[in-house]
Amino acid sequence: MRSKVTVVGAGATGGSTARRLAESGYVDVVLVDIVEGFAVGKALDLNQGLTLQGHTPSIVGSDGYDETAGSDICVITSGFPRQPGMSRDDLLLKNQEIVEQVTRELVKRSPDCTLIILTNPMDAMAQLAHSVSGFPKNRVIGQGGLLDTARYRTFISWELDVAPGDVSGFVLGGHGDTMVPVPSYTSVAGVPLTQLIDADRLEAIIKRTAAGGGEIVGLLGRGSAFEAPGEAVAMMADAILMDRKRLFPCAVLLEGQYGIETTFVGVLVKLGAGGVEEILELDLQESELAGLRHSADSVRELIEVMGI
Repeated sequence: MRSKVTVVGAGATGGSTARRLAESGYVDVVLVDIVEGFAVGKALDLNQGLTLQGHTPSIVGSDGYDETAGSDICVITSGFPRQPGMSRDDLLLKNQEIVEQVTRELVKRSPDCTLIILTNPMDAMAQLAHSVSGFPKNRVIGQGGLLDTARYRTFISWELDVAPGDVSGFVLGGHGDTMVPVPSYTSVAGVPLTQLIDADRLEAIIKRTAAGGGEIVGLLGRGSAFEAPGEAVAMMADAILMDRKRLFPCAVLLEGQYGIETTFVGVLVKLGAGGVEEILELDLQESELAGLRHSADSVRELIEVMGI
């Protein structure tokens, strides 16, 4: 039986996400955008590309939400894009209204779906979607940690000139400047990272990872990262739809873990058919734990501004 995934927002990130989901071969995708004709045109282009790749053209574009009914997963990418010099937090009030409206439209038609949130500032928007939807905490997930982890692993592989597949590690915390790469759980082919790289170079990689999104925004001039975010969503969706039991860093609602209460922030979780099936509470170093709590405090400030 084929799965159904809705992606709201047909811009670069939404289009990349839709393409990767359709390439799986078992997902029908509904791509939605409020700009008349935009999602329909994007879907037509993507379907033609899928045909050339030998995949089934399985993307439907829509200006509305009726086609989204019965979705297994709904992905929210819609919102104002980040501009050069703008932090994710600057987007807060601009995107609050959008995410509220989109969430209501989606859950009305797909009350049993799992929500994956990309709209920035992502952790706060995930908390907002959880509040608006009324969904249980295991069915609202923020995508950010997997993307940040990809940047972290990429920079390490370049620094050491090793295959990225041999780099194991992850990034916790909010999807922003306060994110927390975790060297104590990072290794290369099983060798602890701290044995392979000098402290000053590691610190430079950590700083570049935290600023990774802004670096791409500044280089592009218009828009932000879209290929890696699309890949990350496809991996998360696959883990849920196929019950893979994958361990990924994702933004989820913490209720006491790491001493953090009622706040969405990125931690290591198990994703499967039940959505977030387990939150792994790791034995972090003191500085890492302090960084995670500081990151959660930053997210909480945004949540309070939104009044939720």
